[in-house]
Amino acid sequence: MNNYQYIKVWTDNEIGNIELHRPKVLNAINQSMVAEILTALCEFDYSEQVKVIVLFGAGKSFAAGADIKEMMGENAISMELKNQFADWDRIALIKKPVIAAVHGFVLGGGFELALCADMIFAAANSKFGFPEVKLGVMPSAGGCVKLTKLIGKRKALEFLWSGNHLEAEEAKHWGMVNRIVPNELLMQETIHFAEKLKKQPALALRLIKDTVRRAENVTEYEAMQYERKNFSLLFASEDQQEGMQAFMEKRSPHFQGK
Repeated sequence: MNNYQYIKVWTDNEIGNIELHRPKVLNAINQSMVAEILTALCEFDYSEQVKVIVLFGAGKSFAAGADIKEMMGENAISMELKNQFADWDRIALIKKPVIAAVHGFVLGGGFELALCADMIFAAANSKFGFPEVKLGVMPSAGGCVKLTKLIGKRKALEFLWSGNHLEAEEAKHWGMVNRIVPNELLMQETIHFAEKLKKQPALALRLIKDTVRRAENVTEYEAMQYERKNFSLLFASEDQQEGMQAFMEKRSPHFQGK
């Protein structure tokens, strides 16, 4: 693994861990941190020793937003030339399951980062929000778009225009998070789920994720055709043969990711 400045990275029992590590500033996200997160995600995505990736924050919060100091003094041209969202776009290309375990403040860019994950486990003390409007700007790493797809135009506008925080229960009600767990059990419950997920056939997980993401952006008919191609492709895998053979023999399958 690389030497990182803003994150900590390690592998434990086939689970890749990425910890945002700027606790003194509530893990405020700067461009360098995003680049490090992307690098770590890519390394885990290519590693045969990693089956599932977990993303979480050190200290009191997951991430309280973008590093405002980094943006002070910027103008429209400098922001365009920085092309700072290229790394955010590449995060969407990660093939393996990514679970975000969030707590405390999950705001602005921190919320956008959590939404990049495939699933979100939230501690009961989590507070979600896009406060950008209060700074005279708006979400820019997918917040407006992803939120609209999740909860619809009217509720998204209410949320984005007000800049208010949402408690964990309301975020779950609107489908923003998968599960709410007691604060002290956040990592335990997240890792427990990751342990279950890593036992599933890796190729099937990969192509299910690929299909679901495609379904978000094309017509229903196009998505169904894509689904069927991926379904057929899995019949070239050893895991498909093992899974069906184990079913017929009434035993637990032993998947190899092949």
